[in-house]
Amino acid sequence: MEDKTLSVAADEKDEAVGHKMKWTGFVETTLVDFFSAYKLEKLTVEDGNGNKAKLSLLKDNGIKIELSSVSVI
Repeated sequence: MEDKTLSVAADEKDEAVGHKMKWTGFVETTLVDFFSAYKLEKLTVEDGNGNKAKLSLLKDNGIKIELSSVSVI
């Protein structure tokens, strides 16, 4: 199956820590629901601020989530 990319715009007013919590929550709820509903095998998402998430389907139908984030001080 082909790899698909989805870009999500982030609110630039969010603080780094607050945004990180919102990003993680978004990935673990809304994005996982989307991934499951469309029966995807791989999905890569970037919010434009350096935060990325990679989801992939495991052989046992579990979902592997890799998160990376960037903090600017």
